Amino acid sequence: MSSTKVNELLTFIQHSPTPFHAVSNLSALFSEHGFVRLDEKNDWQLAPAGKYFLVRSDSSIVAFILGNDSCVEQGIRLVGAHSDSPCLKVKPTPEILKNDYLQLGVEIYGGVLLNPWFDRDLSLAGKITALDDKGTLVSVLIDFKKPIATIPSLAIHLDREANSNKTVNPQREMNAILWQSKEKTSFKERLLKQAALEHPELPLTDILDYNLSFYDTQPPAVIGMDDEFIASARLDNLLSTYVGARALLNADSTCTSVFICNDHEEIGSSSEVGAQGTLLNDVIARLVPNVIDQQKCMRRSLMLSVDNAHGIHPNYADKHDQGHGPELNAGPVIKFNAGQSYATNSETAAVLRVLAVSTPSTIPLQNFVMRADLRCGSTIGPITATNSGIKTVDLGVATFAMHSIRELGGVHDVNMLHNLLARFYTCEQLPI
Repeated sequence: MSSTKVNELLTFIQHSPTPFHAVSNLSALFSEHGFVRLDEKNDWQLAPAGKYFLVRSDSSIVAFILGNDSCVEQGIRLVGAHSDSPCLKVKPTPEILKNDYLQLGVEIYGGVLLNPWFDRDLSLAGKITALDDKGTLVSVLIDFKKPIATIPSLAIHLDREANSNKTVNPQREMNAILWQSKEKTSFKERLLKQAALEHPELPLTDILDYNLSFYDTQPPAVIGMDDEFIASARLDNLLSTYVGARALLNADSTCTSVFICNDHEEIGSSSEVGAQGTLLNDVIARLVPNVIDQQKCMRRSLMLSVDNAHGIHPNYADKHDQGHGPELNAGPVIKFNAGQSYATNSETAAVLRVLAVSTPSTIPLQNFVMRADLRCGSTIGPITATNSGIKTVDLGVATFAMHSIRELGGVHDVNMLHNLLARFYTCEQLPI
């Protein structure tokens, strides 16, 4: 990926404030490149070398190129990522009127680093489900885009211990202020007005429910004296998502190549759209209907589970194991964990190392393992490997401030990750 492609990544992130928007934008990207959309409720008519994609519940997506070679004999090459990021979600009945300020109550989604959410210019986006004038259920995406809310900090004068002992109570302290009012205003009425602005062709009459998240309106940026860093919300994991999707666009049609992006990774993946659900296995069953052939296919397949890694922070270097502190802009990171929170093993890591040193140029790789006295996170990798029996390696690019409202990554890592994934999709023969 060139600097142009890095800018395209930043545009993608800015226009993808929620998993619904991310999947909608990926759908548009695949459609523009000749992929045909499929529907799980219908029969599929697939042709060798055909390009296809499908969306489940608006927040997970699978795209694939059906290879000319049999995937039973050659296996499938998979790249997996996730569409969700830690955030603040609006409660079902959120209105709070206090001291003439109208606030919205929130739930914490995922392992959010809460303190950075204070004093930000926040907007709101997501999916709403409503009735139209004919009484039909309609689901649409909305995005206020402009700053409409904030969560102000308490002044230092009222909390002298804030810089030495600051804890956050999410129930009491994370409610966002939207407007001043002496009367409780219906939040759904405001949503209906916003939906009418964004979807004037749909005469919506009543909003029944919604899935909405706050997000920071500060746009992504390339920063640093030498333009070497990317600062943005949702780098975990929209960076991997976009790079994986772009890599699939360049795959050839010799073997079957798949890109999957699941929702709900940040909360354990237990849902119809999560990695613990049936999405991937359902797709493979369509490609290989015979159960025994499915088993053969899966055991000859390999998945790259791509999710960000913890870069060694110069202010907190002691939080890393000696020798396992990945640096930004030093290449993709292979992630290891003896407890299988990452699915990498010696064999799958070796395959990646062979790919990295193949032509046309060597791609540097780094290693990450958590300190033995700290617990690491996990990814869709071990879950997918468990559910499918597909060999998996976990990797990603090094980042700072993971799960903050604004994270930091390396510009050059984006290009190196793209080159590695593209090489994985196009390599004539994988050493597995």
